[in-house]
Amino acid sequence: MNTAVLAERLRRALDAPWTAKSRVALTLIGASVGLVIVVAALGPSPVTLDVGPATGPLPPWFIPKDVGHTLGLPLNEWILVPALWLGIILGAVGLWVGSKAIDVGWRPPIRKLFYVGVGLNLATALVPPLTSADILMYAAYGRLQRQGFDPYEISPAEVFRQSYDPVLIYTERPWQDTPSVYGPVASLSQWLANVLGGDSMHDVVFWLQMFGVLPFIVVSAVMIKLAHGDAARQTRAVLFTIANPLLIWAVIAGGHNEALTLVFAICALFFVRRSAFVTGLFIGLAGTVKVSLVYYGFALAWGYRRDWRRLVQLGVGALIPIAIGYGVFAPKALFAAGRNTGYISQGSWGLPVVFVLEPFLGSQNARATVLVLGWVLLVVIAWMLSRVVPWAPVPGARTPARDDPLTIATRTALVLCAAWIVTSPYSLPWYDLIAWAPLALLAKNHLDKLLLWRGAALSVAYVTARSVEFGPQMHAVSWFLREIACAGVQIGVLLFVMGWWWTAGHELPTRAFVARGVRRILQPQS
Repeated sequence: MNTAVLAERLRRALDAPWTAKSRVALTLIGASVGLVIVVAALGPSPVTLDVGPATGPLPPWFIPKDVGHTLGLPLNEWILVPALWLGIILGAVGLWVGSKAIDVGWRPPIRKLFYVGVGLNLATALVPPLTSADILMYAAYGRLQRQGFDPYEISPAEVFRQSYDPVLIYTERPWQDTPSVYGPVASLSQWLANVLGGDSMHDVVFWLQMFGVLPFIVVSAVMIKLAHGDAARQTRAVLFTIANPLLIWAVIAGGHNEALTLVFAICALFFVRRSAFVTGLFIGLAGTVKVSLVYYGFALAWGYRRDWRRLVQLGVGALIPIAIGYGVFAPKALFAAGRNTGYISQGSWGLPVVFVLEPFLGSQNARATVLVLGWVLLVVIAWMLSRVVPWAPVPGARTPARDDPLTIATRTALVLCAAWIVTSPYSLPWYDLIAWAPLALLAKNHLDKLLLWRGAALSVAYVTARSVEFGPQMHAVSWFLREIACAGVQIGVLLFVMGWWWTAGHELPTRAFVARGVRRILQPQS
């Protein structure tokens, strides 16, 4: 059978009627989330965190260890891991089908779809987190604060190796010896979870899960409000955020604080057309959670670049929470984030390049070269995306898209965040939230499928990334999925962006282009 025949059969399969049916999409998304919840509810296992015994009625709910032993739990890794792989794949297909359904006219009642998404997320947050022990580290940093230690100077391991602690004892490798890298607002949430949860890791984890899922709900609600008046964009806003199975898996099931980081930035977008000063306050708050939100700050400044008065208001507003957070409450937090800049994650494009360069440069120089290459690629890919992402006004614009500050800020945030997550040598599936959100407000483009491919590949690859012992066969399969399949997808995403830019005219930043841009900045906005 020749290639042309195979290609035609594949095209027909991808265009089959079921691939654009909303009912199919919602069924697959529900099945995806349901599988994840079932695996988590079975209790501690190689993929489900051990958060300690429940001391009261609070979630997370799961089958207790003693009961589980009588039922033959935990199940074999060859049941649990493939179940999660299947759940992720079902979710990715459901997201793809839902996106196609929007293209052919699916316009559901937005409130009902939103409530479905809220229900899926809350249900996921009521069972233990899966596959990533980051939430245990959040709990540990809050515990250190509650005991009077500085989490930016001392690591959890330095405490629990000297004396027993009912919370710190549940932390896992590889970050036990690493002080906090989070901003002051994130540290505040970790401290508050410990105050509310007391000496029970189980209860502390519950509050941390709430501090993750509730901001995620707010993010989606604000996105729906920003898309008001455009039913298609509102549907995208729900499907790409609160009902996005890849984000439910990576952010909520994983127990990560990405939504707490993003919620302030999305609120900043909400106020772009209303008040530059309030916009600045919110983006400043975002920066006090994680410094990665600097890309949203750049985007907002770019949106106001031709209105110097509003640009100054933005800067003053942002400076207030940043000065208070980093200058008064946590001066060391600003420099702590730099600890995360020298890593290369498994499954990224970076490790294959390291393996190629090592015989010629040595391990240390090869890694240094990849880190520098990541910054170069960030600039290159950001430029390419800025040339090809379509200019479609965010609903409610009263001026052309290229003059509307909200459209400019949203599009620029998408360009910068998408460029960062696909070019960074250290990139994880939950990072994608900051790109999915602005993508939802804009018109359909190739980033829809690129984020889907990337997110699905990383999510599958990181099911077995937890620092626990898997069997040799599972280890071999996991290595292939992370270092070959997933890394190949990440490289493919970069190549696709380059091809997209090339076929769109491969515009370069010529001297004339720069001159025109400077004139537009200096020209007062009418």
